Amino acid sequence: MVSIATNRTVDRNELDEFIRTRHQGVLLTTRRDGRPQSSLVTMGLDTGGCIVVSSYPERAKVANIRRNPLASIVVMSDDFGGEWVHIDAQAEIVDLPEAVEGLVEYFRVISGDHPNWAEYRQAMDDQGKCLIRLHIERWGPIATGGFPPKVAARM
Repeated sequence: MVSIATNRTVDRNELDEFIRTRHQGVLLTTRRDGRPQSSLVTMGLDTGGCIVVSSYPERAKVANIRRNPLASIVVMSDDFGGEWVHIDAQAEIVDLPEAVEGLVEYFRVISGDHPNWAEYRQAMDDQGKCLIRLHIERWGPIATGGFPPKVAARM
């Protein structure tokens, strides 16, 4: 069977529904020399409609966002051949102690409840975590890979 590439244009509500159940992405930030920096990330959609990523202040993606807040993320399905979407965003870094509650929400939207929230909050503080919050500005269609329809018709 021939796999045909698809592109499905969606509104913001449909985009949020798509993101909500997916937690793997590739975050793209800009290096000092203008070239892209790619980072595989675990991500979630918070209750405010932002994509959230947990990180450390020392990471390249964090330094890049501090210098240039324009970022993009490709949100992927668990299945590599599944649907994906490219999103452009304004990124912000939230540092401790302000990041703690955002990190709690990050955990909740990905994994649900934690058995001990006080312990989790302390661990985030001990590890010196920060939160990346992506404010979605625009997005492409939700897409799948495969042959273009014209090519598939000839097969």
